[in-house]
Amino acid sequence: MIAFQSAVEGKEIKLKELEDKLKPLGYDIGGGWEYDHGYFDYKIDEDNGYTFLRLPFQAIDGELDKRGVTVKLGKPFLLNHKYQEGLDDNPDVFNGLFRMAYNSSFNQFQEPVDKDAEVNQKYMPTARSLIEEMELTLLY
Repeated sequence: MIAFQSAVEGKEIKLKELEDKLKPLGYDIGGGWEYDHGYFDYKIDEDNGYTFLRLPFQAIDGELDKRGVTVKLGKPFLLNHKYQEGLDDNPDVFNGLFRMAYNSSFNQFQEPVDKDAEVNQKYMPTARSLIEEMELTLLY
């Protein structure tokens, strides 16, 4: 994981407004969100794992599933989730069939080998560019 300084850190914004501004840029709400915090992810690459620019956010006046909730943005970071090749260590029949049907897409049922794998430095310019675009979109 590589954290970046950003002018968006600490900014407070309605979650709906944040979503409306980031989704057209290619961000999705990442998996693993809770009622009090979550992430917007921009998938940069699928080579040797999934490389994301991630923007964390924390609910400050309610839970994320409530209409009108305000969130506080955290420090963006670049991360790589490396997934095992082949079959999952914890398979079940339904997930196995589902995996076969969708094996070319992001596999939410497969456990990562390393949730914080080393990030290739070649992604640094892309991450910086994405952060600049995010700042321009959210701050101006």
